[in-house]
Formats: sequence, structure tokens, C-alpha cells
Amino acid sequence: MAGGGACLAEDRIGQVVLPGDALLLPGHTQAESERLCLATSGPQKGRLVCGPGLRRGGDGLLVTKCGLLRYRGPGGPAGSGSGSGGTYWVDSQQRRYVPVKGDHVIGIVTTKAGDIFKVDVGGSEQASLSYLAFEGATKRNRPNVQVGDLIYGQFIVANKDMEPEMVCIDSSSRANGMGVIGQDGFLFKVSLGLIRKLLALECEIIQDLGQLYPFELVLGMNGRIWVRAKTIQQTLIVASVLEACEHMTAEQRKQAISKLLEN
Repeated sequence: MAGGGACLAEDRIGQVVLPGDALLLPGHTQAESERLCLATSGPQKGRLVCGPGLRRGGDGLLVTKCGLLRYRGPGGPAGSGSGSGGTYWVDSQQRRYVPVKGDHVIGIVTTKAGDIFKVDVGGSEQASLSYLAFEGATKRNRPNVQVGDLIYGQFIVANKDMEPEMVCIDSSSRANGMGVIGQDGFLFKVSLGLIRKLLALECEIIQDLGQLYPFELVLGMNGRIWVRAKTIQQTLIVASVLEACEHMTAEQRKQAISKLLEN
């Protein structure tokens, strides 16, 4: 326990943290502290990334959400902490989504007003999406987007003072999997914590589900999942297992999938 009620971040990994808790970073100088960046993507080389549920505060981190403190090294799996790099975040079961720049999300087109689409992303306000924010889109070649369509895109603007703005192209103006999602799949919502588990590299849940049937899967950081299998029945089974995984252990999940395989 450090002075002033603060603890070393590496000593709290895997433990419950509460809003207002201060986490100190060992050997972290003031100059290094300024290199902290708010992000939810993978850590940048040599930098400490402050992920969901945390923000920079003085020479360390301040907790803004209740949950378990997690850490992932600069180039490896979650493990022991270090002040020199990697990613710290709070793993919570929050369901309300707050837009973050760079997040890939699934939205629903609600309004088409001139050159701008309004998209419901599950946040406190709708996001705007320009018709030019699609691969190959021009004034003459407009994308075929209708009210009610599902959109997979990413935020380029997301802060408390401005309306969220989405695009369906990457930095090279390529779709890279983003755009309008097919209507013949199934959309459902889960907690943000489960989404982060499913997006982890070599996720065992996805690998286990792959034993059942071939299926397409789109994961949004806003807690929305779109899935499509060969038949409606298979699609609903995959969706049901994904929803149940949130409250199942790895052993329970494997047993459930084994029963489905037997049937």
C-alpha cells in the first residue's frame, strides 16, 4: 500500500477496484506519465495504454468504473503488470456503451437526412455517418443504405462535447470488412465485458463454437453481436450459446457444446 491511499497497479491486478481508486505505476516518472494515452485498442510499442474504466491522474491511473483490474503486456497475454508498457483496463459487466474514438461498433440506421445518416449505436445520442464515408462512394456513386439497415463501422469522433461521427472505411479508404451488414442474420446484445472476451486473440469461446457449425460473426464494441449460420435454427443455437457463455465457466461451456454435438 502506497501513501495517500493509493496502491501499486501491479498489486491490484485481478482484484476488484472501485471508482476513485488511485493506482500508482512503479518507476513511472512525470515525463513517462505524459505518454499515457487513452485507447481501447492494442498497446503501442513502448507506451502504457490506459483502457476502459481508467483515466490518467497525476503520476498514475484513476479508476472510473467498478470491476476487475486487468493487464496485458506489450506483446503478450495478460499477466503481471509493469510501468514500462502494456495495457491496463477494468473488466466490468457494464451494458451501457459510451462511444470511444477508434471503436468498431454495430449501428442501426434510423434517419436519412440529406447527405448524412443518423445511426443508433446504443449510446446516449445517435452518431452521424456521411454517405461519402464508404469505400468507393462519390457524389454520383452513392451507397445503397436504407433506414433500418445494420452498419458496421468505427468512430473517428467521440467525445463529450461533440456528436459521435462514424465512418465505414479505414485510413487507406478501404472498407476492410465495414459497411452494411446482411439483413438475414440475427442481432442481439450482450455485456461489454463479454465482447472484450470474444475479441481477445485465440478466444476459446469462438474456437469451441466453431465445432458446431460454420457461421459468420460480427462483434461490436457497443455490446452488439450479429451472427448468421446456414439455417435459422443453427443461427439461433449459436446466438443462445454466446449469450449463455457470459454466465458459464469454461468447463460448463465445453459440456454444453459437447451435448449439442451429440444431438
